[in-house]
Amino acid sequence: MTTVKTVDEYLSLFPEAQRNVLQQIRKTIKQAAPTAEETVSYGMPAYKLNGVLVYFGGFKNHCSFFPAGNSLIKQFSSELKGYNTSKGTIQFQLAEPIPFKLISKMVKERLKQNAAKQKAKAKPKSNTKLTKKAAVH
Repeated sequence: MTTVKTVDEYLSLFPEAQRNVLQQIRKTIKQAAPTAEETVSYGMPAYKLNGVLVYFGGFKNHCSFFPAGNSLIKQFSSELKGYNTSKGTIQFQLAEPIPFKLISKMVKERLKQNAAKQKAKAKPKSNTKLTKKAAVH
């Protein structure tokens, strides 16, 4: 397997027709999450903002979209009917139209999830031991 350092290098590994589809997935993700960091992780394009957002990749007969977990696959299950899915992967067959609007919706939802997690981490935790001690005195 070829090790790549950039998304452009990754995309250059594919035949033109598949590269065009992957480029459109990339564009869709970047439009939905314009401030996300684009990187290569696990040998494929990845996007991060307040944690991992999504990955995508090209394979022999399909492209895969990885929404960093199973929660979005469950949340959008009715819209994903007809696509092969597994715990953390959605496969889009190259011979079929790619649902770019759905990809955009999923990226935006993932942005919300990551922002909520970040906000929850930022909240100061109350010290219940200190509160109980203060109440006794």
